[in-house]
Amino acid sequence: MNAALRELLSPYRHPCGGLKLTVNGEACVLRCSGALWLPAHQTLVASDLHLEKGSAFAARGQMLPPYDSPATLAKLEAEIEALAPRTVVLLGDSFHDSKAVARMDGAQLARLERLASGRDWVWLEGNHDLDALAGALDRLPGRVVETMTLGGLFLIHEPQAEPAPGEVAGHLHPAARVAAYGRGVRRPCFVTDGRRLILPAFGAFAGGLDVRDPAIAGLFPTPPLSALLGRDKVHAVAFGRLA
Repeated sequence: MNAALRELLSPYRHPCGGLKLTVNGEACVLRCSGALWLPAHQTLVASDLHLEKGSAFAARGQMLPPYDSPATLAKLEAEIEALAPRTVVLLGDSFHDSKAVARMDGAQLARLERLASGRDWVWLEGNHDLDALAGALDRLPGRVVETMTLGGLFLIHEPQAEPAPGEVAGHLHPAARVAAYGRGVRRPCFVTDGRRLILPAFGAFAGGLDVRDPAIAGLFPTPPLSALLGRDKVHAVAFGRLA
């Protein structure tokens, strides 16, 4: 990481194993789960859950294990238990398609209700789940918004070509590859230059796009920091060190 980027981000290891840094003046903790914790706002942000992706593939005759929604919600539940957030923001594409809520098992819908109880639960609209959210407001907890501002941060699902200051987005499912122990390791990652931040996909079946793809790299005028998810640490890796 170059000196200018280091000075802008001021990164250091958080006790949780994540990486704490600054985006547009706001303290951000990049969690090992792929979620973002905003301590000043007591807010947990997770992007691209893609709930019911497995059942969507099954409906088209492509068999995937039907366990993605329970696995993703279990991971979200663990974050909520660890942090006790006042607010949870799901940053778009929480559901994989327009019929995902109808396919979701009642036990998982009840789980969502329990997780949302006693806190502000916010669904941001994404390109996959816009119709799902509009058609299921009576079955889902919380409220639906298009965008959201928190202090110096502007939360939106899809990164914009001309970003608002402090843009926090998802949509692109960033991932990066590094050489380790004589082999390549590919991991989901956060990407930031201190002015904008792109979150990895939180969903169990979400997949990823290489951060050096122009769809991601082209959003940053200078090489950003990749923060790769490890089992118990988030690893800061400069663009020049990616495999």
